[in-house]
Amino acid sequence: MDTQAFLKRIGISKYDGPPTLEGLSQLHQAFVDSVPYETVQYQFGQGGPLEPEDAAQRIIARETGGYCFQLNGTLALLLTELGYRVTMHRGGAETPNRPGDVDASHMVLTVRGLIEDPERDWLVDAGLGDGLNAPLPLEVGSRAYQEPFELRLRASEKVDGWRLDLDPPRSGVIGMDFESAPVGLNAFAAQHARLSLDPDSRFVRLASAFRRKPASAVVLRSVGLTETFADRVDSTIIETPGDYFAVLADVFYLPLPHLDDTRRDQLWRRVWSQYEDFLRQQQSA
Repeated sequence: MDTQAFLKRIGISKYDGPPTLEGLSQLHQAFVDSVPYETVQYQFGQGGPLEPEDAAQRIIARETGGYCFQLNGTLALLLTELGYRVTMHRGGAETPNRPGDVDASHMVLTVRGLIEDPERDWLVDAGLGDGLNAPLPLEVGSRAYQEPFELRLRASEKVDGWRLDLDPPRSGVIGMDFESAPVGLNAFAAQHARLSLDPDSRFVRLASAFRRKPASAVVLRSVGLTETFADRVDSTIIETPGDYFAVLADVFYLPLPHLDDTRRDQLWRRVWSQYEDFLRQQQSA
């Protein structure tokens, strides 16, 4: 990874010093505020890279953001190169439509060795969309208000590991379970191939983008844009291709310089079709 180029991409002009909680928090918050969780890249049937170095190059070029494997894989590489001790874990996220089996469909990170408390573990996760915007101490009963969501950690009832309860229905994720055991990147290869390439994958069927801002979460699903604050939710429908690509560039920092006019037209037609499918489902419900 070109570490300095990546730090510049997430808005950090200079970073040095030993691994501290302040530094870890700065990196986590800058990452989720600058690099979107997104599945726009999977709308062309070509998948995307799993290797963190390859994903980082595309993020730096603003061609893509990523989903959990790419975002947490890249964040793990960045933190490791800056002197943090990072471990990967198999996880699974629960939503209203998925039970959240711990099947390596989600990658989770923990960090240890901070100067303030070398033996304490911290949960780090840039791959939950509208989830964490800062590290959380990995302790039973650990709670945090990370505006606008309430978060809580407890022992998992599914595996030998942990459960993060999020803040439904305000957050799109009900909770996330993950194993305590460490794994390597290869543990996610099969799920990455399936989720990024299978036409039936939820990530292929719906173009989405998430940005975790300091006090809100912004979500784009097909052409529906919402921003959740502590006291309200703002929603709008994007009705023109010009506005759609402006939102990707200005709100999610995704100008997509690699897409020509033909590809942009293809993408716009696809996301509008996804919105029409959603309307039909609502009418028939």
